[in-house]
Parts: sequence; structure tokens; C-alpha cells
Amino acid sequence: MPEPIKASNSRYMPGIDGLRALAVLAVIIYHLNYNWAPGGLLGVGIFFVLSGYLITDLLIAQWSRHGRLDMKDFWLRRARRLLPALLLLMVVVVMSVALFVPEQMGRLRGDVWAAVFYVSNWWLVFSEVSYFEKFGPPSPLGHLWSLAVEEQFYLIWPLLVALGLSVVKRRGPLVMLTLGLAALSAILMAVLYVPGEDPSRIYYGTDTRVFALLIGAALAMMWPSRKLTTNISGKARLTLDVVGAASLAILLLSIWKTNQYDDFLYQGGLVLLSIVSALLVAVLAHPASALAKVMGCEPLKWLGVRSYGIYLWHYPVIVLTSPTGMEDGGVIAVVRAALQLVACIVLAALSWKYVEEPIRHGALGRLWANVGSGKKRGASKRSTRILATGCAFALCVIYFGVATLTSGATAGNSTPQPKPVESASAADTAGQKEQAAERAGKPYGPEVPAVVKKPDPAPKPDSQTAAKPKNETKPNATKPAADSTKPAQNQDNSADSKQPKASDAPAVAVQSGKGITAIGDSVMLDVEPYLEKLLPGIVIDGKVGRQMSQAPDTIAALKAQGRLGNRVIIELGTNGSFSKGQLDKLLKALNGVEQIIVINTRVPKPWESVVNQTLADVEATHPNVKLIDWHAASAGKNSYFYKDGVHLNSEGARAYALLVASALAPTEADKESEAQAPKPNEEKPQQQQPAAQEDNKQEHAQKEPQEAEEAQP
Repeated sequence: MPEPIKASNSRYMPGIDGLRALAVLAVIIYHLNYNWAPGGLLGVGIFFVLSGYLITDLLIAQWSRHGRLDMKDFWLRRARRLLPALLLLMVVVVMSVALFVPEQMGRLRGDVWAAVFYVSNWWLVFSEVSYFEKFGPPSPLGHLWSLAVEEQFYLIWPLLVALGLSVVKRRGPLVMLTLGLAALSAILMAVLYVPGEDPSRIYYGTDTRVFALLIGAALAMMWPSRKLTTNISGKARLTLDVVGAASLAILLLSIWKTNQYDDFLYQGGLVLLSIVSALLVAVLAHPASALAKVMGCEPLKWLGVRSYGIYLWHYPVIVLTSPTGMEDGGVIAVVRAALQLVACIVLAALSWKYVEEPIRHGALGRLWANVGSGKKRGASKRSTRILATGCAFALCVIYFGVATLTSGATAGNSTPQPKPVESASAADTAGQKEQAAERAGKPYGPEVPAVVKKPDPAPKPDSQTAAKPKNETKPNATKPAADSTKPAQNQDNSADSKQPKASDAPAVAVQSGKGITAIGDSVMLDVEPYLEKLLPGIVIDGKVGRQMSQAPDTIAALKAQGRLGNRVIIELGTNGSFSKGQLDKLLKALNGVEQIIVINTRVPKPWESVVNQTLADVEATHPNVKLIDWHAASAGKNSYFYKDGVHLNSEGARAYALLVASALAPTEADKESEAQAPKPNEEKPQQQQPAAQEDNKQEHAQKEPQEAEEAQP
């Protein structure tokens, strides 16, 4: 087995590599979008703490031995360790994209240059690329932002350490200065964070993420690995393992329970988790820890040693081999995820064996010396390595190419027509609305009932029927039934789930849309013409890219215009998550509204489950809030969607509109109005004068037999 990287020249710490393995697996699971590990992004924070500890421990050890820091040697060793695998990755990714998805080459160029100079994080910030809310295919190099943060730290931090060690002779003040810098970074994150807005700026920024690296650095000053020995008491051993086990449990629980949209993370949560990570690192660095021996088991150690390469390869593998629109579910998704995990581990192992380790141990220098001197010795061995590396390149390109073409074909089979995503321009949106309006009149799927007033020869009280659709040319088209408006707790979400078909669903009576207001994003724009037919008079306010944080301003504007009804439909969450606090703020803005209907979302993005759970929780605590479960109603209905798996074609828009119309309950005002209205064939009783009461009684008695005869069949 290749020799692992040591924190210093004194001792190798296998438990640290075990923690590396857990951290990189958490990040991979997060990028695979599995809901049972939504906090997998915390693995990056663990890496930051580890890097701060190991690098500072190395620098202090060198200062203790030599009384100075050799900056040139430090940076050259960092370059030999990090650059070869990175350059190999970029060559393979660029070749794969150029051959199989050339339309992405324009965007990839900037990512490549940013990666080469380790400024990917600031490139993403200034390019306004969100880490959390991505609709188009993400860049296969988008994950290199974290390496950029670390490399910027490696460039500046040794200079600050050298200055601090030469000026501040005591470690205590140096630790306090380091923790002070960490506090400034954490405060900056909390100040810049605005609940409800995309936190990508503070997530990417070196200034707002460096606190994790500095916490690890402070730990190295207080807990240098070269001074840790096994000669400690049994009570101290027990304390170490209890603290380590508790820290590990907190991190695993956080990975399981938190998510990237929690306000808590950016308002101190990431700092607390960095401190917990530092406690765990301290335990795993100690040679007397039993937990360190467990975490240093061979499988975890093997993965940890190669964790850098695994991190490099996992994201391009996932991005280039996953469907870009509707995602497969069930067994197919699990098998694809397993193959992706195996592929990134195999690629990392090949990179480690044939590229990273040889270069790290001077292969390039020896090769250059041999070429310069004309020596032939060892040519056969070098040729074998070069051939093996070339084969690895070829396998990577073939794998990426075949998988990319396959995933593209799979995504493209969902619907025959392309659909612009949320970033479409306003002009494109207008065109979409016009096309949708044109499609609304075509016999595709269930027809939206038209408002037709016909005289009823024999009207009955409390009877209300819907006009029948005239041209139902597709009996297999589907629409959700009225009972799908509540979350289906035990409902099968597979393609064979018992969702009602459009032809089997009860017809939705055409009713007036007066007093109803619908607020949404581009999905609402898709549905607008169908809702206007089902609910004439409804006020619809849809906007491409709208977020929940913008809804209160929209509601205030509608109130000022007198267009906010007594029943309000909210369709938001397509473009990103929102907190419960933001939703509560919206509900406060709707104070006085009798009925609020919220619609959950179907979007193949990480925030889907967060949005839907938040809406379900709010419905459970607010009696005037009703949830329409579009996610359950559209399960397995790929024919409803365009290629992006979010926006609705004509069939899906009709089904969506019918689902909304069926969920609208009459308000108290409507019920009172209906109760006060005269029923058909019912005459108002006329008040009689007291003097004429006897005559009326006699007249009534004479009419009774006649009325009885008329009532008989």
C-alpha cells in the first residue's frame, strides 16, 4: 500500500484518514441527492478543519526543528501533491465534454482557467452561479471551489504563521489571534446572510469559510501531534473516547438531519459544527484513542488515503452520467448511483497509483534527468506506466461518453418538446404563454370545460353539473382527482401508483373565479390559460424565477390594487427552498384571507423534499391552510412534463388546473350568499293582513285537494 500523507515527520495518524473517508462519502451522497443525507455538504467543512490542523501542525513542527519555515519547499510539496491529479481530471473532463456534449464547452472554458489558478470560488461568485439552485446542467468542475478556498489558505497562512511565530513567542496569544480571525470570518458570514436569499456568496467565499480552517489551525497550536503520547491514564483514555464518540455522533446526526437551507447553518451552525469537528480531530490524532484505531481500519484508511482523488472525480462522474431532466426512480437510480460511486473510486485509485504517487516521489525529476542524459535504463518500466496511464485516459473518455449519451437519451425520452427553464427571458415567457393558450383549445388530454349557460327545463335545488368536454381524443391522458389534494402518506409513488386517470376522474364543475387570486412562478404561467377557463374571473400573478421571499411584496402590491381575493393560491418552491419563517411571514401578509391553498412541487432538485415538508408542516398548524399534493398526483406521470421535469406541457397543465379547481372549497361568504338566494320554483311567502286570515285559510283548504292530486304520479 502506498505510504499515506503524514501530518508531520514524526507519526502517521490512520484515524485522520478514516475521518477523511467519512467526509468524502458524505459529500458524494449529498451530490447524489439522497434525502436521507441532506447535510452531506458538511463533509466539506470537516475537510476544512482537517486541512487547517494538518498544515499548521506541519508548519509548527518545521519551525520547532529549524527555527524557520522553508516556504519554497512547502509550496513545491503542495504543488506536487495537488496539481497532477487536478490536471489529469481537467484533461479527461475537457476531452469528454468536447467529444460528447460540445454545447457545454463555452461555459467550461472559464471554469477550467479558474480551476488552474485556484480561484474557482470567486469565479462562481462573480458569475452568480448558485450552489443550491441550479436548473441547467451543472458544470463538472463546479466542486473545485472548495479546493480553491484551501489553496488560497495555503498561500497566505504560512506567511502569517511565520510572522506570528517570530513576533509572538508564546503560543497562548497566537492561539487567541487565530481564534479572533476565525470569529471575524464567522461574524461576516452571519452578517452577510439574508434569510430567504440564495446563500451561495457566503458559502463560496474564502472570507466567510476560512473560520473552519482557522479553528483547525488553532487546534494544531494547542494540540500538536508530535507531543501526543500513549502514556496517559485510563481515565484520560476514557474521556478521549467519550468526547470523540459524542463528536462523531453529532456530525453524523447533522449530516442526516440538517440541510443546506437551514438558517441555523449560516447563523452560527457551521461554526459549531467546525468546533465539533475539531474535537473529533483532536481525539483521532491521539495515539491512545481507541476510537482512532476503529476509524483507522483498513477499508476506511484505504479510502481516506485516496480521498483527494475521490473528491476530484466524484462530481464530474455524477454530472456527466446523470439524466438532465426527469430522473429515474427505484432500482435504476440505485444501480446508477452504485456504478457512479464505483467509477469515481476506481478512477481515483488509478490516478493515485499511476500519477499522484510517482510524481510525489520524484518521478518527473527522474524522467527529466533520464531524458537529458539519454539513459535507457528503466525505459521498459516507464513505458508500461505510460501505457497504463493512457489506457486509464481512454477508459475515462469512453465511460463518460457512453454514459453521457445514454443519460441524455433517457432524459430526452420523457417528452417530445423542449421547454425553457426558469432563466428564460420575459419575451420567451410571453411566447410560452401564447403557445399555451393556443394549445388550450386543442383536443389533447382532458378538455377544460368551457363556461356554457344553458336553460335548465327542470332545475333542481342544490344541483350543479359541469359541462362535458367535447373532444376527449386521448382516453389514456391523466388528471388527478379531487381527493389527491391531501398528502398521500401511504401512497405508492411509482409509475403504477393508483393515481386517477383523467377519463375516470369526476368532472370539476365550472365555477366563478371571482375572489380567487393565484400567485406563483413559471409553473403558474404554464397553468394560467387552463385556470382562467375553469375559474373565469380568477386573478393570476405568475413570474419566471419568483422566490418565496418575494411573495409578501407581491401580496402587498395586489392589496394596493384591490386584486387580492378572499381565497389565495400559492405555488412557489420551483426555484429554490424557503424556511418556515419565510412561509409564516407570507401567511401574516395574508392575514384576514379566509382560505389559503398552497401547492407543493415536483422538481428534480435537492430542495424538493425540503419545500414539500415545510408546506406539509405549515398546513398541519394552520386551519385555514390547505395543501394540494401535486408531488403525489404527478408521481410517475412523465408525460405531464417537458424535458426539464418541472414545466408542464398541455396535458400536465390541464391536470394541474383540474387538481387546483377541485380543491377550492366555497368560502363562508359564498355559503351565506347561496343560502340567501331564492331556490328555483320557490315563491316568497306573502304577508297577509289580519282581517283576511280566515278567507285565506278557506282558500288554502280548497286548494289542498287539487295540489295533492297534482303531486300524484
